[in-house]
Amino acid sequence: MNDTYELYAIKYGSVTNRPMSENFIGGDPHDLSQNLDYFIWVATNPERTYVIDTGFNHEVAADRGRKIDRLPREGLELLGIDAGKVEDVIITHLHYDHAGTFGDFKNARMHLQDAEMEMATGRCMCHAPLRMPYHVDDVCEMVRKIYAEQVDFHDGDKQLAPGISVHLCAGHAAGLQSVRVKTKRGYVMIASDATHFYMNFAEKKPFPILVNMADMMESWTKLIRLGDSIDHVVPGHDPAVLDYYPAPDPSLEGIAVRLDVAPKVSIA
Repeated sequence: MNDTYELYAIKYGSVTNRPMSENFIGGDPHDLSQNLDYFIWVATNPERTYVIDTGFNHEVAADRGRKIDRLPREGLELLGIDAGKVEDVIITHLHYDHAGTFGDFKNARMHLQDAEMEMATGRCMCHAPLRMPYHVDDVCEMVRKIYAEQVDFHDGDKQLAPGISVHLCAGHAAGLQSVRVKTKRGYVMIASDATHFYMNFAEKKPFPILVNMADMMESWTKLIRLGDSIDHVVPGHDPAVLDYYPAPDPSLEGIAVRLDVAPKVSIA
């Protein structure tokens, strides 16, 4: 069986001029601003395709004061992938920017951690700061998918298929799972929000939205251990990803990049 994948990051939106204090605990002595990009990812080979996260739509963008350039399904279409035919979607966690637009993936099985569903539907949601990153309609839609038997739950690390596995990297969310993908350049870790930016794990500066700082910082060690090198760790929201990796086609510059080839410069 084919255990090696082409791997892509697709940008669908962004936040500009975000204060550094909103990206790093301790901020920056000059409190400079930094952009934050929204991505989904896709691992694909001739035998199977896994979409990683499903993003959010224009309605949620307006509600949250965010900007999206295209719907996640439209980004997939640029790579020749029909969201409606995707059979497997890995939801890294249920925050609004990672777990919306489920209606565009009507035939997919969702892969989710037990701990994340418990977090999003349990007593923690009685507290406004903890429920802030969740969008209740998306959580309810996931419940509907459970009742429709379209969800595979995982309790910790799990091999999903040859060359692709999920790994519990809690901290930012109780059930956040990062994804390990075998590519022609080795094992790449799609960190998602286990680290939002390269600077989070490189300089040990945690992102301020979290449920457990110790777990978050331990997850950085896990990401580096599971990837073939620090250059094989891909953060969840860093605009530098689009600079470090090449576009699959000149028409996709600034939209999509290939993560199965080496970065243009070493991150280390």
